Amino acid sequence: MPGPTDVSGDHMLIASFRNEKLKEAAFTQLVRKYQERLYWHIRRMVLEHEDTNDILQNVFIKVWKNLAEFREESNLYTWLYRISTNEALTWIDQKKRRSSVSISDNEDIFSEKLTAQKDFDPNKIEWKLQQAIQTLPEKQRIVFNLRYYDEMPYEEMSSVLGTSAGALKASYHHAVKKVEAFLTGN
Repeated sequence: MPGPTDVSGDHMLIASFRNEKLKEAAFTQLVRKYQERLYWHIRRMVLEHEDTNDILQNVFIKVWKNLAEFREESNLYTWLYRISTNEALTWIDQKKRRSSVSISDNEDIFSEKLTAQKDFDPNKIEWKLQQAIQTLPEKQRIVFNLRYYDEMPYEEMSSVLGTSAGALKASYHHAVKKVEAFLTGN
C-alpha cells in the first residue's frame, strides 16, 4: 500500500476526481487508500466502533463535496487528517454538550468505554497504554496519537491542528511523561 507521502499518486487521484467520467472511481480509490488509517485515527479519539464509522462517513461526505476545490497547498493526507480530526472533535464536543457532564466525568466515561470492550484485559500492555492515553487532556491525547501511532511529523501535525511545531513537541513531551508515569505507577 502506498504511504502517506505518495504525493504523485494523490495528484493523479485528485485530477481523476475532477474529471466527471472518472470521479466515482477516483473517490473509491481514495477511500480504499485512506479509510483504514483515518478509521484508526478517529477510533483512538472516540473509542467506539459505531461512533468511528459515523464520523468516518461524515469525513468522506465532506471530502466528496470539497475535493474538487482542494487547492493542494498541503498534502491530501494532511487535508484528510485535518477533516477527520475536526469531525471527531466536533462529535466529542456535541457529545459533551448533550450529556452536560464535566470534563473529568467525560474522561471517566471514555475510560469506562475502554474497559467495557469485550476483549479488554487490564494485564496486557496495549490496554494499559490505552488507559494511560485516556487520562491525557484532549489536545495531548490527539498529539500523542498522531505522533506515536501515525508517526506524523510535527510540521505535518502543525498543518492538521493549526498549532506551531514547537508547541506540539512540548505537548507530546508532556504526554509521554504522563503516560510513562501512569504505566510505572509514579
